[in-house]
Amino acid sequence: MTQPYPGPYQGPGPYQPAPYQGPFQQLPYRPVPPQFRPLRAVSIVSIVLMGLTVIAAVIQCVLLWRSYDEVKRLVYGLLSDQEIEHGVESIAGTGPFLNLVSYLLIGTAIAYLLWLWRARENVDFLFSPFAPQPIAAPTEPRRLHRRSPGWAVGSWFCPIVQFWYPVQIVEDVLRASEPAAQPGAARSVRIRALLYGWWGSWTAFWVILVGGGSVATIGFIAWIVRLVQISDSSDPDSPYVDIYDLQDFMVRVALGFDIGFTVATVLLAVAGVAMALLMLQVGGWQQLRLTPPPPVQDYPQPPQYVRRPGFPTYGR
Repeated sequence: MTQPYPGPYQGPGPYQPAPYQGPFQQLPYRPVPPQFRPLRAVSIVSIVLMGLTVIAAVIQCVLLWRSYDEVKRLVYGLLSDQEIEHGVESIAGTGPFLNLVSYLLIGTAIAYLLWLWRARENVDFLFSPFAPQPIAAPTEPRRLHRRSPGWAVGSWFCPIVQFWYPVQIVEDVLRASEPAAQPGAARSVRIRALLYGWWGSWTAFWVILVGGGSVATIGFIAWIVRLVQISDSSDPDSPYVDIYDLQDFMVRVALGFDIGFTVATVLLAVAGVAMALLMLQVGGWQQLRLTPPPPVQDYPQPPQYVRRPGFPTYGR
């Protein structure tokens, strides 16, 4: 049974609706759609920082080799007081450049991780319905990304997996960014050489820096412990403490450090060049996929004449 419409409100004062007394209904969650962000700016910043890091490392190598002779003479006690003061200043002068290399490496790492994060997000956008040219997701058992988004940053700092997770993430971004008109471009010899050349040189760079420094430090501590044990021994038959042995050891450590840092600088330069080329390639491929193809113009087709059965023909 229906009730008649009571008509407009005619009570005293303005109309005030009664407060809502029903249960609260939360709106459904709407995820933020992926967005495409160009990689050109962050790529340029990363490449510039890579170049500055390599230049600073080269200057550091030159300073180390120039001070090697003074370090050797200082260890053997062949310098005068004035030469010792000059040698200490020369050795200390390499410290600021070594710190500069460290700061530039940190800045380069931040810019590169930002680029990698954006490149991965762009891949998700290109394979989403929001892209100008939606791309069907791969149908093979292997997914578009072998690792979750958090590994794009965390894989560089997590022990053990940092030796192969980062290169897998970059390889997935490369394969997903290749243009549709060039299938298999990410698996070409050139791209694979750049990818594995970058990763091999980058891994070797850190192995030399961390491993070489650790071996030298452990060897020096072991030598000092042995020296203290021999000095504290009251046995008259104990081996003689030779200070020249320590001097030779310190000179070998200085030479090994200079050689190792030089090799590491060469590897850093190779890794920087290879990664710079890969970054430019990925940015170009993604921009190419983002650009819609030119519209196809439909020109009017000429009329087609069909000979009907029984149509008279005339001989010549």
